[in-house]
Amino acid sequence: MIFTIFAAFDTDSREDFDVAKREVLLRRVGHELLLQSGDRTSRVLPVKKIGENEYQISFEDELTFQPDSLVNLTKRLLAKDQMSSDYIVNVLNCKNSSVAYGYSVSRNQKDDIVSCLGRKQPKACYMINLKFKPTAINTTKGAFLVGGFSFLAFMGLVLFKSKSLKSRKAVPEIQQNDLFTLGSIVFDSKNRKLIIDDKTIDLTATESRVLLIFASSPNEIIERSRLQKEIWEDDGVIVGRSLDMFISKLRKKLEIDPHIKIVVIRGKGYRLEINS
Repeated sequence: MIFTIFAAFDTDSREDFDVAKREVLLRRVGHELLLQSGDRTSRVLPVKKIGENEYQISFEDELTFQPDSLVNLTKRLLAKDQMSSDYIVNVLNCKNSSVAYGYSVSRNQKDDIVSCLGRKQPKACYMINLKFKPTAINTTKGAFLVGGFSFLAFMGLVLFKSKSLKSRKAVPEIQQNDLFTLGSIVFDSKNRKLIIDDKTIDLTATESRVLLIFASSPNEIIERSRLQKEIWEDDGVIVGRSLDMFISKLRKKLEIDPHIKIVVIRGKGYRLEINS
Protein backbone atom coordinates (compact mmCIF):
# COMPACT_ATOMS: atom_id res chain seq x y z
CA MET A 1 0.00 0.00 0.00
CA ILE A 2 2.88 2.39 0.82
CA PHE A 3 4.43 1.65 -2.57
CA THR A 4 1.10 2.37 -4.29
CA ILE A 5 0.63 5.70 -2.45
CA PHE A 6 4.07 6.86 -3.63
CA ALA A 7 3.21 5.61 -7.12
CA ALA A 8 0.09 7.79 -7.06
CA PHE A 9 2.15 10.93 -6.40
CA ASP A 10 4.59 9.91 -9.13
CA THR A 11 1.65 9.41 -11.51
CA ASP A 12 0.52 13.02 -10.88
CA SER A 13 3.98 14.34 -11.79
CA ARG A 14 4.14 12.28 -14.98
CA GLU A 15 0.61 13.33 -15.93
CA ASP A 16 1.51 17.02 -15.53
CA PHE A 17 4.50 16.51 -17.82
CA ASP A 18 2.42 14.61 -20.42
CA VAL A 19 -0.24 17.35 -20.42
CA ALA A 20 2.43 20.03 -20.97
CA LYS A 21 3.90 17.97 -23.83
CA ARG A 22 0.42 17.58 -25.35
CA GLU A 23 -0.10 21.36 -25.37
CA VAL A 24 3.22 21.82 -27.20
CA LEU A 25 2.13 19.25 -29.82
CA LEU A 26 -1.23 20.98 -30.24
CA ARG A 27 0.52 24.29 -30.82
CA ARG A 28 2.66 22.53 -33.44
CA VAL A 29 -0.57 21.33 -35.13
CA GLY A 30 -1.71 24.96 -35.40
CA HIS A 31 1.70 26.08 -36.69
CA GLU A 32 1.85 23.48 -39.47
CA LEU A 33 -1.79 24.13 -40.42
CA LEU A 34 -0.94 27.80 -40.97
CA LEU A 35 2.05 26.83 -43.11
CA GLN A 36 -0.16 24.57 -45.23
CA SER A 37 -2.56 27.49 -45.62
CA GLY A 38 0.34 29.58 -46.97
CA ASP A 39 0.51 31.79 -43.84
CA ARG A 40 4.04 32.21 -42.48
CA THR A 41 3.57 35.40 -40.48
CA SER A 42 0.44 35.33 -38.28
CA ARG A 43 0.45 33.68 -34.83
CA VAL A 44 -1.11 30.62 -33.31
CA LEU A 45 -2.81 31.91 -30.15
CA PRO A 46 -2.11 30.19 -26.79
CA VAL A 47 -3.70 26.74 -26.55
CA LYS A 48 -6.67 26.79 -24.13
CA LYS A 49 -7.81 23.94 -21.91
CA ILE A 50 -11.60 24.30 -22.12
CA GLY A 51 -12.59 21.15 -20.24
CA GLU A 52 -11.39 17.86 -18.83
CA ASN A 53 -9.23 16.36 -21.61
CA GLU A 54 -10.47 19.05 -24.04
CA TYR A 55 -8.35 21.74 -25.71
CA GLN A 56 -8.84 24.57 -28.19
CA ILE A 57 -6.43 25.87 -30.86
CA SER A 58 -7.19 29.35 -32.22
CA PHE A 59 -5.48 31.67 -34.67
CA GLU A 60 -4.71 35.36 -35.04
CA ASP A 61 -5.94 35.57 -38.66
CA GLU A 62 -8.32 33.73 -40.98
CA LEU A 63 -7.10 30.61 -42.78
CA THR A 64 -8.18 27.86 -45.13
CA PHE A 65 -7.51 24.14 -44.73
CA GLN A 66 -7.81 20.81 -46.54
CA PRO A 67 -9.53 18.09 -44.42
CA ASP A 68 -7.10 15.41 -45.70
CA SER A 69 -4.13 17.46 -44.52
CA LEU A 70 -5.63 18.19 -41.11
CA VAL A 71 -6.39 14.49 -40.49
CA ASN A 72 -2.86 13.43 -41.52
CA LEU A 73 -1.34 16.27 -39.51
CA THR A 74 -3.04 15.37 -36.21
CA LYS A 75 -2.35 11.66 -36.68
CA ARG A 76 1.34 12.28 -37.36
CA LEU A 77 1.98 14.72 -34.51
CA LEU A 78 -0.30 13.23 -31.83
CA ALA A 79 1.29 9.81 -32.37
CA LYS A 80 4.09 11.29 -30.22
CA ASP A 81 1.63 11.68 -27.31
CA GLN A 82 1.11 8.35 -25.55
CA MET A 83 -2.06 9.76 -23.90
CA SER A 84 -3.71 10.60 -27.24
CA SER A 85 -4.68 7.27 -28.80
CA ASP A 86 -8.40 8.21 -29.11
CA TYR A 87 -9.72 11.71 -29.79
CA ILE A 88 -12.38 13.75 -31.58
CA VAL A 89 -11.59 16.88 -33.61
CA ASN A 90 -14.16 19.59 -34.37
CA VAL A 91 -13.30 22.67 -36.44
CA LEU A 92 -15.63 25.50 -35.40
CA ASN A 93 -16.53 28.79 -37.06
CA CYS A 94 -15.52 31.62 -34.72
CA LYS A 95 -18.65 33.68 -35.36
CA ASN A 96 -21.35 31.18 -34.40
CA SER A 97 -19.42 28.12 -33.11
CA SER A 98 -21.03 25.93 -35.76
CA VAL A 99 -19.04 22.83 -36.76
CA ALA A 100 -17.35 23.33 -40.14
CA TYR A 101 -15.65 19.93 -40.11
CA GLY A 102 -15.14 17.06 -37.67
CA TYR A 103 -13.69 13.57 -37.39
CA SER A 104 -12.77 10.88 -34.87
CA VAL A 105 -9.49 8.95 -34.52
CA SER A 106 -9.21 5.68 -32.58
CA ARG A 107 -6.42 3.43 -31.40
CA ASN A 108 -7.84 0.82 -33.78
CA GLN A 109 -7.69 2.53 -37.19
CA LYS A 110 -10.71 0.54 -38.41
CA ASP A 111 -12.83 2.52 -35.92
CA ASP A 112 -11.76 5.93 -37.31
CA ILE A 113 -14.66 8.14 -38.45
CA VAL A 114 -13.39 10.43 -41.22
CA SER A 115 -15.52 11.87 -44.02
CA CYS A 116 -15.68 14.67 -46.62
CA LEU A 117 -12.02 14.40 -47.59
CA GLY A 118 -10.77 16.38 -50.57
CA ARG A 119 -13.12 19.33 -50.02
CA LYS A 120 -11.06 22.41 -49.30
CA GLN A 121 -12.66 24.67 -46.69
CA PRO A 122 -13.14 28.38 -47.47
CA LYS A 123 -10.94 31.01 -45.83
CA ALA A 124 -12.52 32.05 -42.52
CA CYS A 125 -11.91 32.37 -38.78
CA TYR A 126 -11.69 28.87 -37.30
CA MET A 127 -11.09 27.30 -33.90
CA ILE A 128 -10.06 23.68 -33.49
CA ASN A 129 -11.42 21.76 -30.50
CA LEU A 130 -9.80 18.43 -29.61
CA LYS A 131 -11.39 16.15 -27.02
CA PHE A 132 -9.31 13.20 -25.83
CA LYS A 133 -10.63 9.97 -24.38
CA PRO A 134 -9.86 9.80 -20.62
CA THR A 135 -6.68 7.83 -20.06
CA ALA A 136 -6.02 4.94 -17.72
CA ILE A 137 -4.20 7.42 -15.46
CA ASN A 138 -7.33 9.53 -14.93
CA THR A 139 -9.44 6.43 -14.26
CA THR A 140 -6.97 5.25 -11.66
CA LYS A 141 -6.98 8.63 -9.89
CA GLY A 142 -10.78 8.33 -9.52
CA ALA A 143 -10.34 4.91 -7.97
CA PHE A 144 -7.86 6.35 -5.44
CA LEU A 145 -10.48 8.84 -4.24
CA VAL A 146 -13.38 6.36 -4.00
CA GLY A 147 -11.80 3.07 -3.01
CA GLY A 148 -10.08 1.91 0.16
CA PHE A 149 -6.38 1.19 0.62
CA SER A 150 -6.76 -2.45 -0.39
CA PHE A 151 -8.46 -1.46 -3.62
CA LEU A 152 -5.78 1.21 -4.08
CA ALA A 153 -3.04 -1.43 -3.94
CA PHE A 154 -4.93 -3.60 -6.43
CA MET A 155 -5.38 -0.71 -8.89
CA GLY A 156 -1.68 0.13 -8.59
CA LEU A 157 -0.84 -3.40 -9.74
CA VAL A 158 -3.33 -3.16 -12.63
CA LEU A 159 -1.88 0.22 -13.67
CA PHE A 160 1.63 -1.21 -13.69
CA LYS A 161 0.63 -4.10 -15.96
CA SER A 162 -1.39 -1.82 -18.21
CA LYS A 163 1.56 0.53 -18.63
CA SER A 164 3.83 -2.40 -19.56
CA LEU A 165 1.40 -3.52 -22.26
CA LYS A 166 1.14 0.04 -23.62
CA SER A 167 4.90 0.40 -23.92
CA ARG A 168 5.13 -2.88 -25.86
CA LYS A 169 2.39 -1.77 -28.26
CA ALA A 170 3.71 1.76 -28.76
CA VAL A 171 6.39 0.93 -31.34
CA PRO A 172 4.24 -0.68 -34.06
CA GLU A 173 1.57 1.99 -33.57
CA ILE A 174 4.04 4.81 -34.21
CA GLN A 175 5.46 2.95 -37.20
CA GLN A 176 2.00 2.93 -38.81
CA ASN A 177 2.08 6.73 -38.84
CA ASP A 178 5.14 6.59 -41.10
CA LEU A 179 3.01 4.99 -43.84
CA PHE A 180 1.10 7.06 -46.41
CA THR A 181 -1.34 5.63 -48.95
CA LEU A 182 -0.94 7.38 -52.30
CA GLY A 183 -3.37 5.76 -54.75
CA SER A 184 -2.21 2.15 -55.05
CA ILE A 185 1.23 3.01 -53.66
CA VAL A 186 2.24 2.81 -49.99
CA PHE A 187 4.94 5.34 -49.08
CA ASP A 188 7.08 4.17 -46.13
CA SER A 189 8.73 7.44 -45.08
CA LYS A 190 10.74 5.86 -42.27
CA ASN A 191 12.40 3.22 -44.45
CA ARG A 192 12.35 5.45 -47.58
CA LYS A 193 10.47 3.04 -49.83
CA LEU A 194 7.57 2.99 -52.27
CA ILE A 195 5.59 -0.26 -52.15
CA ILE A 196 3.06 -1.42 -54.75
CA ASP A 197 1.88 -5.04 -54.79
CA ASP A 198 5.09 -7.08 -54.44
CA LYS A 199 7.33 -4.39 -55.89
CA THR A 200 9.52 -2.08 -53.79
CA ILE A 201 11.28 1.07 -54.99
CA ASP A 202 13.99 2.67 -52.84
CA LEU A 203 14.15 6.44 -52.31
CA THR A 204 17.11 8.59 -51.39
CA ALA A 205 16.97 10.56 -48.15
CA THR A 206 16.25 13.82 -49.99
CA GLU A 207 13.65 12.23 -52.28
CA SER A 208 11.90 10.85 -49.21
CA ARG A 209 11.92 14.28 -47.48
CA VAL A 210 10.44 15.95 -50.56
CA LEU A 211 7.75 13.27 -50.99
CA LEU A 212 6.86 13.46 -47.28
CA ILE A 213 5.89 17.12 -47.70
CA PHE A 214 3.69 16.24 -50.68
CA ALA A 215 2.18 13.17 -48.96
CA SER A 216 1.24 15.26 -45.91
CA SER A 217 -0.73 17.67 -48.13
CA PRO A 218 -2.05 15.71 -51.15
CA ASN A 219 -3.84 17.64 -53.91
CA GLU A 220 -2.63 20.94 -52.42
CA ILE A 221 -0.26 23.49 -53.92
CA ILE A 222 3.15 23.34 -52.25
CA GLU A 223 5.10 26.53 -52.81
CA ARG A 224 8.50 26.14 -54.42
CA SER A 225 10.03 28.40 -51.78
CA ARG A 226 8.67 26.17 -49.01
CA LEU A 227 10.26 23.06 -50.52
CA GLN A 228 13.60 24.79 -50.92
CA LYS A 229 13.47 26.18 -47.39
CA GLU A 230 12.47 22.95 -45.62
CA ILE A 231 14.75 20.63 -47.59
CA TRP A 232 17.93 22.63 -48.14
CA GLU A 233 18.01 25.66 -45.86
CA ASP A 234 19.32 23.65 -42.88
CA ASP A 235 22.33 22.73 -45.03
CA GLY A 236 23.03 26.41 -45.62
CA VAL A 237 22.66 26.17 -49.42
CA ILE A 238 19.54 26.53 -51.57
CA VAL A 239 19.95 25.49 -55.21
CA GLY A 240 16.91 25.86 -57.48
CA ARG A 241 18.08 23.27 -60.00
CA SER A 242 18.49 20.69 -57.24
CA LEU A 243 14.75 20.85 -56.51
CA ASP A 244 13.90 20.37 -60.20
CA MET A 245 16.18 17.36 -60.35
CA PHE A 246 14.59 15.63 -57.33
CA ILE A 247 11.06 16.40 -58.54
CA SER A 248 11.97 14.81 -61.89
CA LYS A 249 13.35 11.69 -60.18
CA LEU A 250 10.25 11.38 -58.00
CA ARG A 251 7.98 11.68 -61.04
CA LYS A 252 9.72 8.72 -62.69
CA LYS A 253 9.46 6.57 -59.57
CA LEU A 254 5.76 7.42 -59.12
CA GLU A 255 4.99 6.40 -62.71
CA ILE A 256 4.21 2.90 -61.45
CA ASP A 257 0.75 4.30 -60.65
CA PRO A 258 -0.59 6.41 -63.57
CA HIS A 259 -3.13 8.05 -61.24
CA ILE A 260 -0.38 9.85 -59.29
CA LYS A 261 1.38 12.88 -60.72
CA ILE A 262 3.48 15.77 -59.47
CA VAL A 263 2.34 18.71 -61.59
CA VAL A 264 3.80 22.20 -61.94
CA ILE A 265 1.53 25.08 -60.92
CA ARG A 266 3.06 27.89 -62.92
CA GLY A 267 4.22 30.81 -60.79
CA LYS A 268 3.30 29.04 -57.53
CA GLY A 269 4.93 25.64 -57.05
CA TYR A 270 3.91 22.00 -57.32
CA ARG A 271 0.98 19.75 -56.45
CA LEU A 272 0.79 16.01 -55.84
CA GLU A 273 -2.37 14.97 -57.71
CA ILE A 274 -4.00 11.69 -56.75
CA ASN A 275 -6.88 10.73 -59.03
CA SER A 276 -9.13 7.80 -58.23
